[in-house]
Amino acid sequence: MKISRLVPDDSGIVTWPTLSVSKKSVVTVGVFDGMHLGHQALLKRVKTLAAEQDAFSVVIMFDPRPGVIHQYALSHDGAEPRKGESLEDPLELMGIDERVRLMRQIGIDQVFIIGYSLAFAAKSYRFFLGQLVGKLGMRTLVLGADAAMGAGRAGDVKSIQTLAEATGVFELDVMEDLGPGYARVPARIVSQQPKEEGEPTDPTATMTKAELRAWSKAHNARRLRVWSSTNVRYLLSQGRIADANAILGHVHGIDGLVVHGEQRGRTLGFPTANMDVNTEGYVPADGVYAGWLVDLGEKAETSTDGEDASGVSAAPSVEARVAKGSPWRWPAAISIGTKETYVEQTGLNQRVVESYAVNDEWLDLYGHELRVEFEAFLRPQRRFDSSEELVEQLHKDVQSTKELTSDEGDAAE
Repeated sequence: MKISRLVPDDSGIVTWPTLSVSKKSVVTVGVFDGMHLGHQALLKRVKTLAAEQDAFSVVIMFDPRPGVIHQYALSHDGAEPRKGESLEDPLELMGIDERVRLMRQIGIDQVFIIGYSLAFAAKSYRFFLGQLVGKLGMRTLVLGADAAMGAGRAGDVKSIQTLAEATGVFELDVMEDLGPGYARVPARIVSQQPKEEGEPTDPTATMTKAELRAWSKAHNARRLRVWSSTNVRYLLSQGRIADANAILGHVHGIDGLVVHGEQRGRTLGFPTANMDVNTEGYVPADGVYAGWLVDLGEKAETSTDGEDASGVSAAPSVEARVAKGSPWRWPAAISIGTKETYVEQTGLNQRVVESYAVNDEWLDLYGHELRVEFEAFLRPQRRFDSSEELVEQLHKDVQSTKELTSDEGDAAE
């Protein structure tokens, strides 16, 4: 798979490369945040059509997410971010590298990562699609039924279909809504720690129609497809890991650098890997989770494999490290929160992600890139009266983690 980063000029024009003078391409466009089952179905459709047409399978996605740029403009009098300015995206489900890795698994031939800007967004969908036809040899465009692109998002599937029929230079292939239907999701997603132990359930599942209407009104809830990135964010914000993973089709994870913490876990007999606050991926609600800790190696080890000249990590070792049964992968009890038992003593109230690897050996992971994957919610954070009481609970968390992750371990043997 080839990966290219393309940065629009100040007027929003992208200098597209010519893929081939004779071979056509099947293209899809989107953010693909989370790479959930709907995204996967769409990309597999692109791959299938490309094989049937002896064409390239091409994905065009954006970095940063369009919503981040437009939100920045709203709060900065319509201005673009300055070149090199770091933009926080706490709503991003998955980093670009991880999306690319999953696209490689599907077998996509070419991924273009466009540096999204307001000038680029101002181009009409007709102009954008004309560029794809002329430069990439686009013969077929594959989109979801609710897709929209171009200035003012005027390029919905109806408008694009009209354009395709009028010009005759490309075909539009629309994938109808997939998945188990629709869900009600609050317009404003607020992270809320579950109050009880065990995997949280859907609070609306047992509501009457009247109760559901009242709940929807109170939360200004929108009707969205179950298979949507927004719904996944909402589920993760409520600690509903099992429901989120079912939509993703894979376990949700976050990536970050291991840093030094208070080293309190080591004194308690549970040494943890503390993740830097600047993580890639959506951090679920506070609480204790069963999951996985994956050592991605030191930063220098995640270099490209020569196939990607864009700076996006494409090292084969990442595939090996995250694979089931990998020697760099361990079951882990994961804590997200503010260490309530010691906050009065330390005065530290920063939200942290720390993971205890269920392993017989001490792991020195400082300075390593780490992936933390979430399998199930165990319990809410709470304040313990003593370190002894906390240690007793930690032993229970470890046992629960072993039980909840045993299926993967058995399958790898």
